Amino acid sequence: MMQLSYAQNLEDYHLDLMFAGQPTGTYVDVGGGHPVADNVSFWFYLEGWRGLVVEPQQALADIYAHVRPRDHTVSCLAGRADGEAQFHVVDKLHGFSSTVREHAQAAAEFGAAFTTVTKPVRTLAALIAEAGLGTIDFLKIDVEGAEADVLAGMDFERHRPRVLLLEAVAPGSMADASAAWERDLLDKGYRFAFFDRLNRFYVADEAKDLAARLPEEPAPWDKVQHLWDCGRAPDRPTHPDHVLARTLMEGFFAILPALEPALLRRIIERGLEGVRPSSSDVALGTGGTEGSDPPAALLGSAEFPRPTTPPPTDLAALLETDQLRAALGRIACMYDGGHLLE
Repeated sequence: MMQLSYAQNLEDYHLDLMFAGQPTGTYVDVGGGHPVADNVSFWFYLEGWRGLVVEPQQALADIYAHVRPRDHTVSCLAGRADGEAQFHVVDKLHGFSSTVREHAQAAAEFGAAFTTVTKPVRTLAALIAEAGLGTIDFLKIDVEGAEADVLAGMDFERHRPRVLLLEAVAPGSMADASAAWERDLLDKGYRFAFFDRLNRFYVADEAKDLAARLPEEPAPWDKVQHLWDCGRAPDRPTHPDHVLARTLMEGFFAILPALEPALLRRIIERGLEGVRPSSSDVALGTGGTEGSDPPAALLGSAEFPRPTTPPPTDLAALLETDQLRAALGRIACMYDGGHLLE
């Protein structure tokens, strides 16, 4: 029985009730997002399943190869026909990214901007065939308002998922959005089975026994533990990976001065991209002296008797300074045996 849910709204818990006892299976996850966090199919991957993941945000799609190598992951849009379309990528709040511009704009109320890129569009039928999938146990679609377009590109005569779940509320307003696609789905031999207050679940007529395994009401939030509640692994002793995270962190800090410059640069760039929320002591363009540029902010406040002339104005210049090398050494010495703490 599931003890840790990875999904946003217990979707994986409810699906696990339907497929309990099935050691292997196949899923199609359209709008997969991050391969672990707020992910509907990750629990099933850990169970031994595999499938197709469609995730248009390249940075997220690239992580799948490292965490979920059995999956067939494609970074594109799923739509009515092959082609191209504009895709609006929301900064940090990747769940708002959408082909529907107004849905991406809605993230502005949370302080998030977006950029527009052109992405290839493939039909879901073609993507499934390319992945070589046979029987599909569940198809999940979460594409921020473009669900009807995804369904229009599906061949339900050739591929009939036993269960479908679709995000059924409009982003932001949470108004019912199922009218745009439900009638077509019912006409194809699927019956509504469950609403978890975010997604609507449908079961194929030929697999109607699965619907009987769902509860009458959504499970309470505290039915299982949630990954979000675990916090950051190095900080929380109750996190399931706390020991590993602390070991990795200490090992990483110990080898900081020996990192290849290209890798060190990428690590710093990744930090400046704001992958984690800005802390009180450093943020892009802030920290240190007010108004200082990022390189100066990263150097902190340690005394340095021989200032760099001229001061570094970009990351490439910063990587060549004694100040940065000294900072890495000061961090590392608490982990590499230089200072032995009680």
